[in-house]
Amino acid sequence: MVSMVKLSPSRANDFQNCPLLFRFRTIDQLPEPLSIDAVRGTIVHTTLENLYDLPAIERQLPQAYELWREAFAEISQNDKYRELFDAIEDISVWSNESLFLLDKYFALEEPVLLEPTERESHIEFDLQDGFKIHGYVDRIDVAPSGEIRIVDYKTGKSPREGYEQKAFFQLRFYALIIWRTRNIVPRKLRLIYLGDGRILEDSPTENDLIATEKKIVAIWKAIEAAFDSKNFPPKKSKLCDWCAHQSLCPEFGGTPPPLPLP
Repeated sequence: MVSMVKLSPSRANDFQNCPLLFRFRTIDQLPEPLSIDAVRGTIVHTTLENLYDLPAIERQLPQAYELWREAFAEISQNDKYRELFDAIEDISVWSNESLFLLDKYFALEEPVLLEPTERESHIEFDLQDGFKIHGYVDRIDVAPSGEIRIVDYKTGKSPREGYEQKAFFQLRFYALIIWRTRNIVPRKLRLIYLGDGRILEDSPTENDLIATEKKIVAIWKAIEAAFDSKNFPPKKSKLCDWCAHQSLCPEFGGTPPPLPLP
């Protein structure tokens, strides 16, 4: 029987991409090496969150740079990240590349004109029989008319042509929660890709969110079946190149550890 009763977009994607990876991350909770790109993303997200603590008139690029330096100083002093930063060949180059992401952000949005209603907000909904879906939203904007826009920052590059709709699964997941908990379908979903300076937008309908709900329920039922059968098979793909658990994967000659007891 499933002991996990919450599902996030990232864990749902894990199961779709590779049930064994889902198991390693969710059930076994195996450690994974830290990534300097992930740390960069954390610092940029913190910077953009803190930017909107400032009065609107002060939300300028120089202030964003200063907020980035403060976030960087704090995280770089954490022993957990020390080896990552020590391995960077030229920290000034790395820092300038990170600050350039803020340049791109200011080219895409005008923070002086925005007043986000929520930032880094945790949302959740009891979908059925105690099964909850949840997530953390970078930003929620609410217009005077009451229309809602969900915004997510990405420090990487936008998906190539033909993969845009797949990229919106995360935000449709969040939109479903907001619809079910606030009785309003978000008007806009906005993905901001700082890696190549692109914005992707989607305007979901009720039917879109019903389809998303059905997809999530289907994923959950597949997870339940995997728990019941104690079988989380690997699924080989190009994503395997970045997997930290190849030594435990049958596709690479490894053997998974015994499934933890509930």
